[in-house]
This record gives sequence, C-alpha cells and structure tokens, in this order.
Amino acid sequence: MFLNFDLERLIYVIPAIIIALTFHEYAHARIAYAFGDPTAKNEGRMTLNPLKHLDPIGTLLLIFAGFGWAKPVPVNPFYFQGNRKRKMLLVSLGGPAMNLLEAIAGAICFALIYNFAPYNNVTIYFLNFFFYFLQINVVLAVFNILPIPPLDGSKILGALLPDKCFKFILSIERYGFLILLVLVLFGLTEKILMPPVNFLVNLLLQITFIF
Repeated sequence: MFLNFDLERLIYVIPAIIIALTFHEYAHARIAYAFGDPTAKNEGRMTLNPLKHLDPIGTLLLIFAGFGWAKPVPVNPFYFQGNRKRKMLLVSLGGPAMNLLEAIAGAICFALIYNFAPYNNVTIYFLNFFFYFLQINVVLAVFNILPIPPLDGSKILGALLPDKCFKFILSIERYGFLILLVLVLFGLTEKILMPPVNFLVNLLLQITFIF
C-alpha cells in the first residue's frame, strides 16, 4: 500500500482519496459550527467542495505513500460555550469518526457488489474502488488519531490531559511535520499504522460478509 506508483491503481485511489478527505474536514467544520464556532464556515470550509479542503502535499503523499492529510479546518474554541475541552475533543474526533463511517459504507458496498452484482468490467471497477475506499478511510482514521501535532490525535490527547500538557502539545505543533517525516523515512509509519489498519479492514469485511 505504501510507495505504490501503479498508474492503473490511481483510477480507484484518487476519487476515493478526494471523497475521504473532503468528508473528514467537513465533519470537523460541521461539528465546530454546531458548537457555536463560525470560523470554518466564514472561511468557506463548511462545504463538500473538495477544492476547499485538499492540501497538495498531503494529497500526493496519501496517493503514493499511503498516508497524508488535508488542509486543517480552522477552529476557535473560544466560541464554545460550557466545557471547551470536551467540545474540542468532539470536534477533533469528528474527522476520524467520519472516516470510520465511510469505511463501513465502503465495506457494505463492496460486499453487496461482490455478492449480488453481475460480473463485468463495471463490477470490477467498483469492487476495486470500494476496496481502496475502505482501506483509505481506515488509514486516515488510524493515522489521524496518532498523538502527533497537528494531527487530530494530539488535540484528542490534549483535551484529556491537564491544561499545561495541552499547551505543551500545542507548542511543539510547528515540529509536527518534521516528526512525521522522520517516522516515514525510517519506515516507522508503516510499522505503526499497518497492524491496526489491516485488523480493521479485515474486521469490517468479515462483518459485512456475514449479512
């Protein structure tokens, strides 16, 4: 899955990535807006238009390296009423949770087509598409809960920790890309991601094929 330059694969992967990233960021924006933060909406990010969400480098990495990111949705927790840390936790969980829902939908579609559709070229395309769609969404869900700034996992962890720890996490956010780059160069990203990714993909396929 990682460092895959198969051109034929791109006809399945590119649309799957666009959909997965778009809904991921839309979920962040929608939940933040529901809690009273209009920042993402005012900046045109509460939309399903993928051009508003795709980051060129993050998208290319997801296509060719198996992991990546979109442009982070701006969130201002000072708009939140009540428990801001809990609401920030829910906003941060929104993206990975959306990817899991998309992965479930992908697994269901894959199972339905595999079991009931006539075997032809169109069927083959959609089988491949939904399999990659399932994989990509699971990768995004798992990758984004890593507790490394600026990934969602760092904000999820910060919301569960005392304020001083949260401030420390935010203070190292500018080094996040370098940390991720080191993980990739030493092959640690694949070692960290692939066991839970493979487990979740196989689990979802097994569950959906039962019905």
